[in-house]
Amino acid sequence: VQLQASGGGSVQAGGSLRLPCAASGSGFSGKTMAWYRQAPGKQRELVASIGHGGTTHHSDAAQGRFTISRDNGKNTVWLQMNSLKPEDTAVYYCNFFTIHLRIPWGQGTQVTVSS
Repeated sequence: VQLQASGGGSVQAGGSLRLPCAASGSGFSGKTMAWYRQAPGKQRELVASIGHGGTTHHSDAAQGRFTISRDNGKNTVWLQMNSLKPEDTAVYYCNFFTIHLRIPWGQGTQVTVSS
């Protein structure tokens, strides 16, 4: 399976972005998917995860502002980000949540939030 994250860009604080992650090939179905991010000089961190049936978890930083969703028929996971803050600036990645299922991290998509 290949995962392609996109939709990043530059926005002002308070703005919104919606990031899609499209999966190609087999392996998407039935798996918990997740969005991660890595800010400059920091470790990659989990932003949100979603099970095959739609059960979600959002990090404390994302709770109330970000929403993860998925369409199993379209093999796509989205991250809706609202009320963006400068501290949300990072490269965002999608991948499987379960460590032993993860594929090599791709380029991700850059999100830059200016104050």
